[in-house]
Amino acid sequence: MTVKKRKQDRSDETAGKTAEEMKPSAVEEPSGKTGGNGTGEGSTVDLSNLEEARKEAADNYDKYVRLAADFDNYKKRTQKDRADLLNYGNETIIKDVLPIVDSLERAIDHSANAGDFETFVTGLNLILDQLRNTLEKHGVKSIEAVGEDFDPNYHEAMLLVEGDEENDNKVIEEFEKGYLLNGRLLRPSKVSVAKTQR
Repeated sequence: MTVKKRKQDRSDETAGKTAEEMKPSAVEEPSGKTGGNGTGEGSTVDLSNLEEARKEAADNYDKYVRLAADFDNYKKRTQKDRADLLNYGNETIIKDVLPIVDSLERAIDHSANAGDFETFVTGLNLILDQLRNTLEKHGVKSIEAVGEDFDPNYHEAMLLVEGDEENDNKVIEEFEKGYLLNGRLLRPSKVSVAKTQR
């Protein structure tokens, strides 16, 4: 029998054995050879390595289970945080708008009793200023439109008006104010734009 054939027979024998059956035992030593230090402890070193590997595998599995549980808890927590953000994210803005509502209610009550139209208009202007300041506090700014060059990024042309060379492509009138929220377009200004006939 050739060396190649013997090696193949050995590999066929070991292929059917389980890991337990293949464990080297302290009693069985092939051809009298021992571990690397010559003391006869080679097989126990192999057993201790196997035990260390099993312990490490158990530790890794435990870490995996804990990590999976932590990730599941994280997903639940982020879903709850997102729901809270959707439900209560605008709470600070609403708290800042409520005094404006109170001011409007007082103005309406006062105008019914006083009958002074100028005082009523002055009160409404004060309330409008209060509302603008509140919006600005939360990052909302109005877009300047009248007299500016038409910019399709910030203006929506509702009407083209015939104009002279000097006012070509300029915003002539603003129908509805546009607003930015922290620099991002919230609503474009609705405007009329001058165009010269060519």
